[in-house]
Amino acid sequence: MSDLKSLAEFIRETREKAGYSVSGLSKRSGINIEQIEDIEAGKDLFLPATIRQKLAKALKINPSDIKEYERIMLVPFDAVTDDFIKAVKNAILNGETENLRCPICSSKLITKVVRLIDLENKIALHPKAQCSKCSFQIK
Repeated sequence: MSDLKSLAEFIRETREKAGYSVSGLSKRSGINIEQIEDIEAGKDLFLPATIRQKLAKALKINPSDIKEYERIMLVPFDAVTDDFIKAVKNAILNGETENLRCPICSSKLITKVVRLIDLENKIALHPKAQCSKCSFQIK
């Protein structure tokens, strides 16, 4: 891969080079238009193998070419600060989860609070979060 593109950019550029519209790619691949639009809008960062294979076949490329772009994230995991993690955990514990977004792809975070019992039989609350689209998580 010569330059850093997102999955969205790669699919859009490859589709355009092949001379397909979004609806044309939809018809050739058997993938609904809304899903292709989501991919090209950057909403889907990782694709199921079946979708990747259908796109690759329709675009006449190798599925591994698409997979290569799925690994590119907007922000590297190690750039997520401890302060961000603490703020998210506090928001979860305070029930302020509606607007929590992933620092990697900006998708909605799925949150929960796990209730644990410590060695003194006291309840300890442990906030957790995972991204609805990418592999980001707070354990």
